[in-house]
Amino acid sequence: MSTETKYHLDFESAAQRLKGVIRRTPLEFNQVLSDRFDCEIYLKREDLQVVRSYKLRGAYNMISQLNEDQMRRGIVCASAGNHAQGVAFSCKKLGIRGVIFMPEITPNQKVKQTQMFGNGSIDIILVGDTFDDCLKEALAYTEEHGMTFVPPFDNERIVEGQGTVGVEIYEDLPDAEVVIMPIGGGGLAAGAGTYLKQQNPNIILAGVEPEGAPSMFMALEAGEPITLAKVNRFVDGASVKRVGSINFEICQQILDDMLTVPEGKICTAMLKLYNEDAIVVEPAGALSVAVLDLYKEQIRGKKVVCIISGGNNDIDRMQDIKEQSLLYEGLKHYFIVRFPQRPGALKLFVSEVLGPHDDITRFEFIKKTERESGPALVGIELRSADDYKALLERMEANRFEVIEINRDQTLFEYLV
Repeated sequence: MSTETKYHLDFESAAQRLKGVIRRTPLEFNQVLSDRFDCEIYLKREDLQVVRSYKLRGAYNMISQLNEDQMRRGIVCASAGNHAQGVAFSCKKLGIRGVIFMPEITPNQKVKQTQMFGNGSIDIILVGDTFDDCLKEALAYTEEHGMTFVPPFDNERIVEGQGTVGVEIYEDLPDAEVVIMPIGGGGLAAGAGTYLKQQNPNIILAGVEPEGAPSMFMALEAGEPITLAKVNRFVDGASVKRVGSINFEICQQILDDMLTVPEGKICTAMLKLYNEDAIVVEPAGALSVAVLDLYKEQIRGKKVVCIISGGNNDIDRMQDIKEQSLLYEGLKHYFIVRFPQRPGALKLFVSEVLGPHDDITRFEFIKKTERESGPALVGIELRSADDYKALLERMEANRFEVIEINRDQTLFEYLV
Protein backbone atom coordinates (compact mmCIF):
# COMPACT_ATOMS: atom_id res chain seq x y z
CA MET A 1 0.00 0.00 0.00
CA SER A 2 1.43 3.35 -1.06
CA THR A 3 2.17 6.10 1.47
CA GLU A 4 3.08 8.63 -1.20
CA THR A 5 0.97 11.81 -0.99
CA LYS A 6 0.89 15.07 -2.91
CA TYR A 7 0.57 16.92 0.40
CA HIS A 8 3.61 18.27 2.22
CA LEU A 9 3.38 16.95 5.77
CA ASP A 10 6.39 17.49 8.03
CA PHE A 11 5.46 15.65 11.21
CA GLU A 12 8.84 15.99 12.92
CA SER A 13 8.79 19.79 12.55
CA ALA A 14 5.24 19.85 13.89
CA ALA A 15 6.35 17.81 16.90
CA GLN A 16 9.12 20.34 17.62
CA ARG A 17 6.66 23.22 17.19
CA LEU A 18 4.32 21.67 19.75
CA LYS A 19 6.96 21.00 22.40
CA GLY A 20 6.17 22.92 25.55
CA VAL A 21 2.59 23.55 24.35
CA ILE A 22 0.96 20.14 24.31
CA ARG A 23 1.33 17.31 26.79
CA ARG A 24 3.09 14.18 25.56
CA THR A 25 0.33 11.76 26.45
CA PRO A 26 1.06 8.27 27.80
CA LEU A 27 0.74 5.04 25.84
CA GLU A 28 -0.61 2.70 28.53
CA PHE A 29 -0.73 -1.08 28.47
CA ASN A 30 -4.25 -2.23 29.44
CA GLN A 31 -4.33 -5.62 31.14
CA VAL A 32 -8.13 -5.97 31.24
CA LEU A 33 -8.60 -5.45 27.51
CA SER A 34 -5.50 -7.50 26.65
CA ASP A 35 -6.85 -10.49 28.58
CA ARG A 36 -10.32 -10.08 27.09
CA PHE A 37 -9.10 -10.04 23.48
CA ASP A 38 -6.03 -12.28 23.77
CA CYS A 39 -3.54 -9.69 22.56
CA GLU A 40 -1.48 -6.74 23.84
CA ILE A 41 -3.60 -3.61 23.93
CA TYR A 42 -2.18 -0.16 24.57
CA LEU A 43 -4.28 2.98 25.00
CA LYS A 44 -2.97 6.27 23.60
CA ARG A 45 -4.43 8.59 26.23
CA GLU A 46 -5.30 11.81 24.39
CA ASP A 47 -8.05 12.25 26.98
CA LEU A 48 -5.15 13.41 29.20
CA GLN A 49 -4.13 16.13 26.75
CA VAL A 50 -4.10 19.75 28.01
CA VAL A 51 -7.57 20.37 26.55
CA ARG A 52 -8.57 16.71 27.03
CA SER A 53 -8.39 15.86 23.33
CA TYR A 54 -5.84 15.63 20.51
CA LYS A 55 -7.39 18.60 18.69
CA LEU A 56 -4.97 21.08 20.26
CA ARG A 57 -2.15 19.57 18.19
CA GLY A 58 -3.60 20.50 14.80
CA ALA A 59 -5.05 23.84 15.91
CA TYR A 60 -1.81 25.16 17.42
CA ASN A 61 0.30 23.78 14.59
CA MET A 62 -1.72 25.77 12.05
CA ILE A 63 -2.34 28.96 14.01
CA SER A 64 1.30 29.31 15.11
CA GLN A 65 2.36 29.40 11.43
CA LEU A 66 0.10 32.32 10.44
CA ASN A 67 1.83 35.53 9.36
CA GLU A 68 1.71 38.75 11.37
CA ASP A 69 -1.16 40.25 9.39
CA GLN A 70 -3.28 37.13 9.78
CA MET A 71 -2.62 37.04 13.51
CA ARG A 72 -3.52 40.72 13.83
CA ARG A 73 -6.86 40.21 12.04
CA GLY A 74 -7.70 37.18 14.16
CA ILE A 75 -9.07 33.73 13.47
CA VAL A 76 -12.44 31.94 13.24
CA CYS A 77 -13.35 28.30 13.71
CA ALA A 78 -16.40 26.04 13.76
CA SER A 79 -16.44 23.09 16.12
CA ALA A 80 -18.63 20.68 18.08
CA GLY A 81 -16.31 21.26 21.03
CA ASN A 82 -12.84 19.74 21.04
CA HIS A 83 -11.41 21.70 18.11
CA ALA A 84 -12.93 24.81 19.69
CA GLN A 85 -11.03 24.17 22.91
CA GLY A 86 -7.78 23.65 21.02
CA VAL A 87 -8.31 26.90 19.11
CA ALA A 88 -9.26 28.76 22.30
CA PHE A 89 -6.12 27.54 24.08
CA SER A 90 -3.99 28.50 21.06
CA CYS A 91 -5.50 32.01 20.93
CA LYS A 92 -4.66 32.59 24.57
CA LYS A 93 -1.17 31.12 24.21
CA LEU A 94 -0.35 33.18 21.09
CA GLY A 95 -2.15 36.36 22.20
CA ILE A 96 -4.56 36.64 19.26
CA ARG A 97 -8.34 37.13 18.95
CA GLY A 98 -10.62 34.26 18.03
CA VAL A 99 -14.30 33.86 17.22
CA ILE A 100 -15.59 30.34 17.77
CA PHE A 101 -18.82 29.04 16.24
CA MET A 102 -20.41 26.03 17.95
CA PRO A 103 -23.66 24.15 17.17
CA GLU A 104 -26.49 25.02 19.53
CA ILE A 105 -26.69 21.36 20.64
CA THR A 106 -23.05 21.35 21.89
CA PRO A 107 -22.92 19.99 25.47
CA ASN A 108 -22.73 22.84 27.96
CA GLN A 109 -19.61 21.37 29.51
CA LYS A 110 -17.71 21.85 26.22
CA VAL A 111 -18.91 25.45 25.87
CA LYS A 112 -17.70 26.29 29.38
CA GLN A 113 -14.38 24.55 28.84
CA THR A 114 -13.85 26.53 25.64
CA GLN A 115 -14.50 29.79 27.48
CA MET A 116 -12.08 28.74 30.21
CA PHE A 117 -9.23 27.89 27.83
CA GLY A 118 -9.77 31.09 25.84
CA ASN A 119 -9.85 33.13 29.04
CA GLY A 120 -10.88 36.43 27.46
CA SER A 121 -9.22 35.89 24.06
CA ILE A 122 -12.27 34.48 22.29
CA ASP A 123 -15.95 35.07 21.57
CA ILE A 124 -18.35 32.12 21.25
CA ILE A 125 -21.34 32.12 18.89
CA LEU A 126 -23.82 29.23 19.20
CA VAL A 127 -25.68 28.62 15.94
CA GLY A 128 -27.25 25.76 13.95
CA ASP A 129 -28.41 22.23 14.79
CA THR A 130 -25.43 20.44 13.26
CA PHE A 131 -21.74 21.04 12.71
CA ASP A 132 -22.39 21.58 9.03
CA ASP A 133 -24.96 24.34 9.70
CA CYS A 134 -22.54 25.94 12.12
CA LEU A 135 -19.72 25.73 9.56
CA LYS A 136 -21.68 27.71 6.95
CA GLU A 137 -22.21 30.58 9.40
CA ALA A 138 -18.56 30.56 10.46
CA LEU A 139 -17.29 30.73 6.87
CA ALA A 140 -19.60 33.63 6.06
CA TYR A 141 -18.41 35.50 9.17
CA THR A 142 -14.76 34.86 8.25
CA GLU A 143 -15.17 36.37 4.79
CA GLU A 144 -17.18 39.33 6.04
CA HIS A 145 -14.54 40.29 8.62
CA GLY A 146 -11.38 39.43 6.67
CA MET A 147 -10.20 36.89 9.24
CA THR A 148 -8.49 33.49 8.86
CA PHE A 149 -10.54 30.33 9.14
CA VAL A 150 -9.03 27.45 11.10
CA PRO A 151 -10.79 24.29 9.87
CA PRO A 152 -11.29 21.35 12.21
CA PHE A 153 -9.82 18.73 9.91
CA ASP A 154 -9.53 19.49 6.16
CA ASN A 155 -6.19 21.32 6.11
CA GLU A 156 -2.57 20.20 5.66
CA ARG A 157 -1.29 21.97 8.78
CA ILE A 158 -4.14 20.53 10.85
CA VAL A 159 -3.43 17.02 9.56
CA GLU A 160 0.27 17.57 10.21
CA GLY A 161 -0.40 18.52 13.82
CA GLN A 162 -2.71 15.57 14.46
CA GLY A 163 -0.01 13.37 12.97
CA THR A 164 2.17 14.01 16.01
CA VAL A 165 -0.04 11.48 17.82
CA GLY A 166 1.49 8.94 15.44
CA VAL A 167 4.99 10.26 16.10
CA GLU A 168 4.58 9.60 19.83
CA ILE A 169 3.04 6.16 19.28
CA TYR A 170 5.96 5.10 17.09
CA GLU A 171 8.55 6.45 19.52
CA ASP A 172 6.94 4.62 22.45
CA LEU A 173 6.01 1.37 20.66
CA PRO A 174 7.87 1.02 17.35
CA ASP A 175 6.77 -2.62 16.97
CA ALA A 176 3.04 -1.88 17.16
CA GLU A 177 1.22 -4.10 14.66
CA VAL A 178 -2.29 -2.61 14.63
CA VAL A 179 -3.46 0.95 15.33
CA ILE A 180 -7.19 1.67 15.64
CA MET A 181 -8.11 5.30 15.04
CA PRO A 182 -11.44 7.10 15.53
CA ILE A 183 -12.65 9.06 12.52
CA GLY A 184 -14.90 12.10 12.34
CA GLY A 185 -13.61 14.42 9.64
CA GLY A 186 -10.52 12.25 9.21
CA GLY A 187 -7.70 14.56 10.32
CA LEU A 188 -6.34 12.29 13.04
CA ALA A 189 -6.42 9.16 10.90
CA ALA A 190 -4.85 10.93 7.93
CA GLY A 191 -2.05 12.45 9.98
CA ALA A 192 -1.18 9.73 12.48
CA GLY A 193 -1.83 7.03 9.90
CA THR A 194 0.46 8.56 7.30
CA TYR A 195 3.36 8.86 9.74
CA LEU A 196 2.93 5.31 11.04
CA LYS A 197 2.76 3.85 7.52
CA GLN A 198 5.89 5.79 6.55
CA GLN A 199 7.77 4.27 9.47
CA ASN A 200 6.30 0.77 9.14
CA PRO A 201 4.56 -0.06 5.83
CA ASN A 202 3.35 -3.37 7.31
CA ILE A 203 1.41 -1.81 10.18
CA ILE A 204 -2.36 -2.39 10.01
CA LEU A 205 -4.41 0.81 10.25
CA ALA A 206 -8.10 0.56 11.05
CA GLY A 207 -10.48 3.51 11.13
CA VAL A 208 -13.73 3.45 13.10
CA GLU A 209 -16.84 5.64 12.97
CA PRO A 210 -20.19 5.64 14.77
CA GLU A 211 -22.83 3.64 12.90
CA GLY A 212 -25.07 6.69 12.74
CA ALA A 213 -22.46 8.90 11.04
CA PRO A 214 -20.50 6.70 8.59
CA SER A 215 -19.14 9.51 6.44
CA MET A 216 -15.68 7.98 5.77
CA PHE A 217 -17.11 4.48 5.37
CA MET A 218 -19.55 5.69 2.73
CA ALA A 219 -16.92 7.86 1.04
CA LEU A 220 -14.56 4.91 0.66
CA GLU A 221 -17.36 2.81 -0.79
CA ALA A 222 -18.28 5.59 -3.23
CA GLY A 223 -14.68 6.38 -4.14
CA GLU A 224 -15.10 10.04 -3.19
CA PRO A 225 -16.36 12.18 -0.30
CA ILE A 226 -20.16 12.30 -0.17
CA THR A 227 -22.48 14.37 1.98
CA LEU A 228 -24.74 12.28 4.19
CA ALA A 229 -28.35 13.46 4.28
CA LYS A 230 -28.62 12.76 8.00
CA VAL A 231 -26.36 11.80 10.89
CA ASN A 232 -26.97 10.62 14.45
CA ARG A 233 -25.46 13.41 16.56
CA PHE A 234 -24.98 11.35 19.73
CA VAL A 235 -21.24 10.85 19.15
CA ASP A 236 -20.85 14.58 18.70
CA GLY A 237 -17.06 14.53 18.39
CA ALA A 238 -17.21 12.20 15.37
CA SER A 239 -20.51 13.02 13.69
CA VAL A 240 -19.95 14.95 10.47
CA LYS A 241 -21.93 14.73 7.25
CA ARG A 242 -18.85 14.91 5.01
CA VAL A 243 -15.21 14.02 5.61
CA GLY A 244 -12.41 16.33 4.53
CA SER A 245 -11.24 16.03 0.92
CA ILE A 246 -7.57 15.97 1.91
CA ASN A 247 -8.26 13.42 4.61
CA PHE A 248 -10.27 11.19 2.29
CA GLU A 249 -7.49 11.11 -0.31
CA ILE A 250 -4.96 10.13 2.34
CA CYS A 251 -7.19 7.62 4.15
CA GLN A 252 -8.06 5.97 0.85
CA GLN A 253 -4.34 5.25 0.44
CA ILE A 254 -3.38 4.21 3.97
CA LEU A 255 -6.36 2.57 5.70
CA ASP A 256 -6.40 -1.22 5.75
CA ASP A 257 -9.86 -1.45 7.31
CA MET A 258 -12.80 0.89 7.86
CA LEU A 259 -15.33 -0.09 10.53
CA THR A 260 -18.51 1.26 12.10
CA VAL A 261 -19.83 0.58 15.58
CA PRO A 262 -23.35 1.07 17.03
CA GLU A 263 -23.89 4.01 19.37
CA GLY A 264 -25.17 1.70 22.11
CA LYS A 265 -21.97 -0.35 21.97
CA ILE A 266 -19.97 2.86 22.28
CA CYS A 267 -21.91 3.64 25.46
CA THR A 268 -21.11 0.18 26.85
CA ALA A 269 -17.41 0.76 26.15
CA MET A 270 -17.54 4.14 27.92
CA LEU A 271 -19.07 2.58 31.03
CA LYS A 272 -16.58 -0.31 31.06
CA LEU A 273 -13.61 2.04 30.72
CA TYR A 274 -14.91 4.03 33.66
CA ASN A 275 -15.84 1.06 35.86
CA GLU A 276 -12.80 -1.10 35.09
CA ASP A 277 -10.03 1.47 34.60
CA ALA A 278 -11.42 4.77 35.99
CA ILE A 279 -10.95 6.31 32.53
CA VAL A 280 -13.46 9.03 31.64
CA VAL A 281 -13.97 9.31 27.89
CA GLU A 282 -16.43 11.07 25.64
CA PRO A 283 -18.37 8.98 23.08
CA ALA A 284 -15.89 9.66 20.26
CA GLY A 285 -13.04 8.79 22.62
CA ALA A 286 -14.45 5.30 23.16
CA LEU A 287 -14.76 4.40 19.47
CA SER A 288 -11.45 2.54 19.18
CA VAL A 289 -12.23 0.38 22.23
CA ALA A 290 -15.91 -0.15 21.35
CA VAL A 291 -14.96 -1.75 18.03
CA LEU A 292 -12.62 -4.38 19.53
CA ASP A 293 -15.41 -6.98 19.78
CA LEU A 294 -16.01 -6.61 16.06
CA TYR A 295 -12.30 -6.79 15.22
CA LYS A 296 -11.15 -9.48 17.65
CA GLU A 297 -10.09 -12.03 15.02
CA GLN A 298 -7.84 -9.51 13.28
CA ILE A 299 -6.07 -8.42 16.49
CA ARG A 300 -5.62 -11.76 18.27
CA GLY A 301 -2.00 -12.21 19.35
CA LYS A 302 -0.92 -8.79 18.08
CA LYS A 303 0.34 -5.54 19.63
CA VAL A 304 -2.58 -3.15 19.28
CA VAL A 305 -2.88 0.59 19.93
CA CYS A 306 -6.31 2.14 20.51
CA ILE A 307 -6.32 5.93 20.30
CA ILE A 308 -8.51 7.39 23.05
CA SER A 309 -9.18 10.67 21.29
CA GLY A 310 -10.90 12.71 24.01
CA GLY A 311 -12.31 12.88 27.51
CA ASN A 312 -14.68 15.84 27.35
CA ASN A 313 -17.81 14.06 28.54
CA ASP A 314 -20.64 16.02 30.12
CA ILE A 315 -21.76 14.38 33.38
CA ASP A 316 -25.35 15.37 32.52
CA ARG A 317 -25.25 12.83 29.67
CA MET A 318 -24.43 9.84 31.87
CA GLN A 319 -28.03 8.70 32.37
CA ASP A 320 -28.59 8.73 28.62
CA ILE A 321 -25.31 6.85 28.08
CA LYS A 322 -26.34 4.16 30.57
CA GLU A 323 -29.78 3.89 28.97
CA GLN A 324 -28.37 3.46 25.46
CA SER A 325 -25.94 0.83 26.72
CA LEU A 326 -28.71 -1.17 28.42
CA LEU A 327 -30.90 -1.00 25.32
CA TYR A 328 -28.06 -2.17 23.08
CA GLU A 329 -27.14 -5.03 25.43
CA GLY A 330 -30.77 -6.21 25.52
CA LEU A 331 -31.11 -5.47 29.24
CA LYS A 332 -33.69 -2.67 29.04
CA HIS A 333 -37.09 -3.09 27.41
CA TYR A 334 -40.16 -0.92 27.10
CA PHE A 335 -43.72 -2.14 26.59
CA ILE A 336 -47.21 -0.85 26.23
CA VAL A 337 -49.12 -3.21 28.53
CA ARG A 338 -52.89 -3.58 28.43
CA PHE A 339 -53.95 -5.07 31.74
CA PRO A 340 -56.78 -7.62 31.85
CA GLN A 341 -60.04 -6.14 33.18
CA ARG A 342 -60.08 -8.13 36.40
CA PRO A 343 -59.24 -7.36 40.05
CA GLY A 344 -55.62 -7.63 41.07
CA ALA A 345 -54.21 -7.46 37.54
CA LEU A 346 -51.36 -5.12 38.50
CA LYS A 347 -50.46 -7.28 41.50
CA LEU A 348 -50.51 -10.33 39.23
CA PHE A 349 -48.13 -8.61 36.82
CA VAL A 350 -45.64 -7.90 39.57
CA SER A 351 -45.86 -11.29 41.27
CA GLU A 352 -46.27 -13.66 38.31
CA VAL A 353 -44.88 -11.90 35.23
CA LEU A 354 -41.71 -10.27 36.56
CA GLY A 355 -38.81 -12.64 37.07
CA PRO A 356 -36.84 -12.77 40.34
CA HIS A 357 -34.15 -10.44 38.96
CA ASP A 358 -36.36 -8.19 36.78
CA ASP A 359 -36.89 -4.60 37.84
CA ILE A 360 -39.59 -2.10 36.81
CA THR A 361 -37.77 1.16 36.04
CA ARG A 362 -40.73 3.07 34.60
CA PHE A 363 -44.50 2.81 34.96
CA GLU A 364 -47.14 5.27 33.85
CA PHE A 365 -50.67 4.99 32.54
CA ILE A 366 -50.86 6.46 29.04
CA LYS A 367 -54.43 7.79 29.19
CA LYS A 368 -55.18 10.19 32.03
CA THR A 369 -58.90 9.35 31.80
CA GLU A 370 -58.30 5.62 32.21
CA ARG A 371 -56.04 5.41 35.22
CA GLU A 372 -55.82 1.98 36.82
CA SER A 373 -57.43 0.31 33.79
CA GLY A 374 -56.00 1.72 30.55
CA PRO A 375 -52.75 0.79 28.80
CA ALA A 376 -49.53 1.57 30.63
CA LEU A 377 -45.98 2.34 29.52
CA VAL A 378 -43.73 -0.08 31.40
CA GLY A 379 -39.92 -0.12 31.42
CA ILE A 380 -38.23 -3.30 32.64
CA GLU A 381 -34.54 -3.89 33.28
CA LEU A 382 -33.21 -7.45 33.16
CA ARG A 383 -30.11 -8.95 34.71
CA SER A 384 -29.45 -11.01 31.58
CA ALA A 385 -30.59 -10.56 27.97
CA ASP A 386 -31.43 -14.29 27.99
CA ASP A 387 -34.28 -13.57 30.44
CA TYR A 388 -36.28 -11.69 27.80
CA LYS A 389 -37.90 -14.70 26.12
CA ALA A 390 -39.17 -16.06 29.43
CA LEU A 391 -40.58 -12.63 30.34
CA LEU A 392 -42.63 -12.54 27.12
CA GLU A 393 -43.85 -16.10 27.72
CA ARG A 394 -45.07 -15.21 31.22
CA MET A 395 -46.90 -12.15 29.85
CA GLU A 396 -48.69 -14.33 27.30
CA ALA A 397 -49.49 -17.08 29.82
CA ASN A 398 -51.10 -14.52 32.15
CA ARG A 399 -53.07 -12.91 29.26
CA PHE A 400 -51.35 -9.52 29.25
CA GLU A 401 -51.53 -7.81 25.86
CA VAL A 402 -48.21 -6.10 25.13
CA ILE A 403 -46.55 -4.09 22.39
CA GLU A 404 -42.74 -4.31 22.34
CA ILE A 405 -41.73 -0.67 21.94
CA ASN A 406 -38.02 -1.44 21.44
CA ARG A 407 -38.95 -3.00 18.10
CA ASP A 408 -40.85 0.05 16.90
CA GLN A 409 -38.51 3.05 16.45
CA THR A 410 -41.34 5.52 15.86
CA LEU A 411 -43.21 4.47 19.01
CA PHE A 412 -39.96 4.42 20.98
CA GLU A 413 -39.02 7.96 20.01
CA TYR A 414 -42.55 9.20 20.74
CA LEU A 415 -43.09 7.48 24.12
CA VAL A 416 -39.65 6.96 25.60
